[in-house]
Amino acid sequence: MIHSFLIRYTALFLLLVGLLPIQAFAAHGVSIDGNLKYPKDFLRFEYTAPEARSGGTLVLHDLGSFEKMNPFTLKGAAPHGLSPYVFETLAVPSLDEPFAQYGLLASDIELAKDKKSVTFTLNAKARFSDGAPVTVDDVKFSLDTLKSEQAHPFYQMYFHDIEGADILDKQRIRFRFARPNRELHMVASQLPVLSKQFYTRHPFNPTDGKDAMVVPVGSGPYLVVEVLPGKSITYRKNPDYWAGNLPVRKGLFNFETIVVKYFKDPVVSIEAFKAGEFDYMMVNIAKQWQRDLTGRRFDSGELIKQTFPHHNNAGMQGFVFNTRKPLFQDRRVRKALGLVFDFEWTNKTLFFSQYTRSNSYFSNSNFAAAGLPDSAELQLLEPYRDQLPAEVFSQALLPPSTDPPGSLRANMQEAKMLLEQAGWTIKEGTLVNVQNEPFRFEILLADGSFERVIAPYVSNLKKLGIDVTYRAIDPALYADRIKNFDFDMVVTTYGQSQSPGNEQRDFWTTAAASRMGSRNLAGINSPVVDALVDAIIYAETQAQLVTACRSLDRVLWHGYYLVPNWYLANHRLAYAAKLKHPQKLPLYFSHEQWLDTWWLQ
Repeated sequence: MIHSFLIRYTALFLLLVGLLPIQAFAAHGVSIDGNLKYPKDFLRFEYTAPEARSGGTLVLHDLGSFEKMNPFTLKGAAPHGLSPYVFETLAVPSLDEPFAQYGLLASDIELAKDKKSVTFTLNAKARFSDGAPVTVDDVKFSLDTLKSEQAHPFYQMYFHDIEGADILDKQRIRFRFARPNRELHMVASQLPVLSKQFYTRHPFNPTDGKDAMVVPVGSGPYLVVEVLPGKSITYRKNPDYWAGNLPVRKGLFNFETIVVKYFKDPVVSIEAFKAGEFDYMMVNIAKQWQRDLTGRRFDSGELIKQTFPHHNNAGMQGFVFNTRKPLFQDRRVRKALGLVFDFEWTNKTLFFSQYTRSNSYFSNSNFAAAGLPDSAELQLLEPYRDQLPAEVFSQALLPPSTDPPGSLRANMQEAKMLLEQAGWTIKEGTLVNVQNEPFRFEILLADGSFERVIAPYVSNLKKLGIDVTYRAIDPALYADRIKNFDFDMVVTTYGQSQSPGNEQRDFWTTAAASRMGSRNLAGINSPVVDALVDAIIYAETQAQLVTACRSLDRVLWHGYYLVPNWYLANHRLAYAAKLKHPQKLPLYFSHEQWLDTWWLQ
């Protein structure tokens, strides 16, 4: 922790050589607005339960398989649970606050007054599972490695503005920022800390399959005790876990053993859950929730299904066009294909009216654009007017509807007109261009249960003369094709945080479009989008952040990079009655984070 300087001129000298910031604000936690709910002497997060018991076995499931034990590289799939069961970060989020984190591996976090650096003081008790202390050398190694080409490109994008790290002493390390922004010190706090000693002995990104399956050393609450490649992985509580008594860990990770079983098919996994082969599942499919999760064990109370409301930014889910493909490079074509998706029929007939249509890339949040641009948005957008569609300035974000007075027939007619404007006409029932090439593409799916949603959409497209096929493939192959942008159209979700920031680079920017493994699946390559992402990242106030998000929202929406889907403002969870959870819900949480507070009766 940096205190007041004792000798003024010594401090000035250190400042000039770049060893100390002018002033720092030290704290046990950090937040986006400088306010923290929990004081330094807090005992536990309020959404954990004092009555939670330790012990027992939790059995989970996942789909697909795995062939590596490093979740931080691009190639291959790692098993569910390595983070946070094995790997830990400098700080952990509070689920009660929009964007706040409290020290875990770092006991103290010091943000410089000029916001150009942040200094972490490591907890002296922090240990890896092999007993070695977590050191500043490990932290620097982790940053350097994750920013390198060895790591998944997401980390290179996410930590882009962290210029480097300087070791100050045995316990303190400073991260220097290339350019400060409101959240960069929090981004730095999310750094996973790796064992330099372990990854010196074992390659970080091995090419040999045997090396890829070496069990890693981490500082987390669990040890990997059994690995059956592609079938299951078993974690057991580390009896020497260093952080068990920290307030950020009290009431969390209560199970003695956690087993993750792998299934190839989601339909098979539903039946396995009902048969008692695992204890808990998040349900993403309305039909499964409404019709499939029934039977004797639900009637007897052995199994429970329950919704848990949340206040999360719902982001965007949609059928994404790969604009790297010539077929989808015309905005009019993309708009036309969006017009023929009948959400209202789909929601009523297939989803039992459970969903709300996505009307923003920041759905269910204050960052969603509404109505026409206000004066602040216009000030940000006006310099790019000649590079943007006129609708950005003249139309609200309203998805096509078939509710009266709208109709699918009217939408189809408009789509046909747009396709004709783009050079596509129907000849003998087939949509072709001037070269007489047919309009043909494939929708790639990771889950066969989604076929019933896609089928009516494909039927509507075929009425326009479009030849569309769709198929579900093995999850591992699907993941590989997604990483390599080897698809025409896919279904994907862009999850958003309560304070959008650096992750937007990986979603939308030109740099991400050419990086294999990025989340810019649409291949967006727009200087305007790049500039608006920068406006989000470098916003200095909450008002500026809201304006930048809403402006980006409008540009993405009217770019028609996807066909908007739907969202749900709660988590649908099915679980064994023997599992118990705290009565108090957090405000902003994923179902995995919520599960970390549960225990076995």
